[in-house]
Amino acid sequence: MSVSHQVLSPLPGTFYRQSSPDAPPYKAPGDAVSIGDVLGLVEVMKQFSEVTSEVAGTLKNYAIENGDPVDPGQVLAIIEAD
Repeated sequence: MSVSHQVLSPLPGTFYRQSSPDAPPYKAPGDAVSIGDVLGLVEVMKQFSEVTSEVAGTLKNYAIENGDPVDPGQVLAIIEAD
């Protein structure tokens, strides 16, 4: 039985699904995710922090759009854990 896991923002800032505007997204809905995989970046004052997965499974969806502002503890993505 799979369990949904919420990936939360560790910081306030802006969330990005890719490393640069012309780069492919780190992950897309339906992709397999391993523990430690990068799902996105949170940018605060030109400092970028990786958001990584704490569980293995399948990325169900992102809860926010690329470039959206985020608050600490805000849900960024949902993973269906194995």
